[in-house]
Amino acid sequence: MSRNKKIDLTLHDVVIENVAAEGKSISHVRLSDDDPGTPGRILFVEFAVPGDIVEVKVLKKKSNYIEGRISRIVKPSEARLEPFCQHFGICGGCRWQPLPYEMQLQAKQQQVYDQLTRIGHLDLPEISPIIGSENTIFYRNKLEFSASNKRWILPGEDPEALDEAEKCGLGFHVGKFFDKVLDIERCWLQPEPSNAIRLFIKRYAIRNGLSFYDIRNNKGLLRNMFIRTAEGGQVMLIICFGEDSPAIRPMLEAIRDEFPGITSLYYVVNTKLNDSISDQECVLFHGEEAIYEHMEGLRFKIGPKSFYQTNTSQALQLYRKAREFAALTGTETVYDLYTGTGTIAQFVSAQAAKVIGIEYVPEAIEDAVSNAEANGITNCRFFAGDMKDILTDGFIAEHGRPDVMIVDPPRAGMHPDVVATILRAAPGRIVYVSCNPASQARDLAMMAEKYRITAVQPVDMFPHTQHVENICRLELC
Repeated sequence: MSRNKKIDLTLHDVVIENVAAEGKSISHVRLSDDDPGTPGRILFVEFAVPGDIVEVKVLKKKSNYIEGRISRIVKPSEARLEPFCQHFGICGGCRWQPLPYEMQLQAKQQQVYDQLTRIGHLDLPEISPIIGSENTIFYRNKLEFSASNKRWILPGEDPEALDEAEKCGLGFHVGKFFDKVLDIERCWLQPEPSNAIRLFIKRYAIRNGLSFYDIRNNKGLLRNMFIRTAEGGQVMLIICFGEDSPAIRPMLEAIRDEFPGITSLYYVVNTKLNDSISDQECVLFHGEEAIYEHMEGLRFKIGPKSFYQTNTSQALQLYRKAREFAALTGTETVYDLYTGTGTIAQFVSAQAAKVIGIEYVPEAIEDAVSNAEANGITNCRFFAGDMKDILTDGFIAEHGRPDVMIVDPPRAGMHPDVVATILRAAPGRIVYVSCNPASQARDLAMMAEKYRITAVQPVDMFPHTQHVENICRLELC
């Protein structure tokens, strides 16, 4: 079949069976051209709930699976909930709103088991029950919103009837469309004043004729923005502009005056082709240089480039479990890889003799050092640089062989060189914290020659999404 050939096929009375990976649900169907001796094909459908009876428009048809979207719900599942967000189904986030939270947790628990066994082919102990999130809405402390001069046009809207201002949007990128932004009226992920700030900035830009970013041509003034909040009510706002302009200062002054409670107001002029600000200068326009979180008596400084777990209350549960898995007695040398602002390193420092933290972002390490000094912690040392370049045999010889390693890498997991160095260092215990059990499974498989997994603990950091955090404890064989 030609790749570009449209599929004109609708499946009727499909019963949704279960929740699958990547936020989709599954069923099994037989097509008229299937061999009678085969069990049928797996059907993947978005936004479906087990027990739904639906009509499905087929979008992709392969020899062993089909992908489709719901064209009509014939009979909703008794478990189905009404989505609480007006943007559900178009916005790429919070796909599991129709799923009861207990069902979400069950699916994430199964996801951890499936990925560790199917990808890593690992021998596992019994997986501990997933730790659910105390808050299932307004649980994030950081969000990024993108501006676009060509927003996503909603069903029923006539693009020809819209003027240029009405075509602008400030919100989230839509699914697979890198150049389309869904204009967001209210987001349920972050507490106020997040929505109020975003809506004010959009209105101000339109009222003053400021250009919204054109991603295809890399031009336009208002590009994207980050809002960070802390539990004490502190707010950090970072506005990114696609070009330098005299209009920047009046806009920042208007924001400052409208929201006097903003703790830190930064801006960035970013003319490159991607939105990352890790390599950009963040200029403090107003207020304090940082906001602060507190955890078990420790204070953590959060700057514009700092990494900090985005679900604050669940971060505490995650770190407590990581510390428990580390099983420190006070005599150990601990390496905390991908330490960020040194949160885990300092969280375990009271139970360790020495902690070495390594992180790629220099500004994060500066915050880690500042945090340790503010917290009166003297047994932590921090180093900045690419992990595979810093963590070498020579580095370990200089700073001491680790008794325990705690690793919390980005979604891509660890570089093979890092895994090889860890294996040569052979710490007695490794605590692997991961936001992606698939890459975690790959890395653990490389360690299986020397380590056995003795505990697995999933933690839900992101309700209403398919994402799950997972902690594994490894012990040297």
